Amino acid sequence: MLVARFRRLDLAEDGLADAFEAAARTWPHDGVPANPAGWLLTAARRRVLDRLRSEEVLARSMPLLAVDAELTEEAQRVMADPGDELLDERLRLVLLCAHPRLSREAAAALTLRLVLGISTDDIARLFLQTTSTMAARLTRARKKLAGERFAVPTEAELVDRVGVVAEVAYLAFTAGYAPGSGPDVVRAELAGEAIRLVRVLRTVLPYDDQELAALQALMLLQHSRRDARVAAGALVLLPDQDRSRWHAAEIGEALQILQPLTAAPPAPYLLQALIAAEHAIAATPADTAWERIVARYDELIALRDTPVVRLGRAIAVAEADGPEAGLAALGGVALPGHRLPAARAELLARLGDHTRARASYDTAITLCANEAERAHLIRRRDLLPPDARRT
Repeated sequence: MLVARFRRLDLAEDGLADAFEAAARTWPHDGVPANPAGWLLTAARRRVLDRLRSEEVLARSMPLLAVDAELTEEAQRVMADPGDELLDERLRLVLLCAHPRLSREAAAALTLRLVLGISTDDIARLFLQTTSTMAARLTRARKKLAGERFAVPTEAELVDRVGVVAEVAYLAFTAGYAPGSGPDVVRAELAGEAIRLVRVLRTVLPYDDQELAALQALMLLQHSRRDARVAAGALVLLPDQDRSRWHAAEIGEALQILQPLTAAPPAPYLLQALIAAEHAIAATPADTAWERIVARYDELIALRDTPVVRLGRAIAVAEADGPEAGLAALGGVALPGHRLPAARAELLARLGDHTRARASYDTAITLCANEAERAHLIRRRDLLPPDARRT
């Protein structure tokens, strides 16, 4: 809403940050206002006005501004809205961030930062970049969008931006289920926001986008397991999850979405959704059709050969053909972070090579910034036989 009013992302961010600072300073003394969100919005707008006055551009900005009383009234009205108006504003901001003036990476990163509030550190991890590099890219992206209109694009423009928004949603979902840092095993609310973003986009599109539908199915299948991923605050891997805690309604919705797509041409989100569906329909881990999953990964590599896809395929190969075959499939995979050495450690442990497994676990633990995942890796390492600890 601040971007809609002032047309500048930097002013919107700075004004809102100042408003939160003012709230943290005054609310403990004066009490929390009846409408906290409306208070923050009004305070942020006033601070942007002060900034504009200091920049001596207020006269040029007058058509976009309103007096304080009007701002307060509008804030109270909008913040009492059941959600449709705010959701529309968020969609507009997402589509603005997907502007063709920006590269796909810049558009996705900017949306994750501005719309969903993911930290610059975690965005950098998602893109395999340093924090300083990502911070500089975010700054350049903001500047490129200065003055762009804040509106839902025309039909032709909307079609062009769908792929960017889908990528944003997928990255946001990934951030929810693979937090780069902090204590959380999952951030279910963030993943839910990503699913909601795709739902909204599908409703406003003037056509049925099959990959967007497949993405929704993929996220629903992954999201359905959220309650089983954690037990007593600890990470629970897929083979060890209590499948009775999976959300059957979400699995059913996802499978219904996928049913007419099974004969569609292979596409990245569709293939990933079909892989997730194999896990969803298996009554027990032993019932999982790993050979079909490997075949799906082979199709996916033909379309999108990335280290992450190669890692997933290697894990599937290990389940289908044994840990030695899985280790062979990991050969040549180069992936920053802790997940590659963690996978290698698990396969080495299954082969009985406890010394090398412990070394790989140590590497993964050193690289892991997420507290819950690090604790899981430490537990797995400490389960190795004592002779590996003495070597």
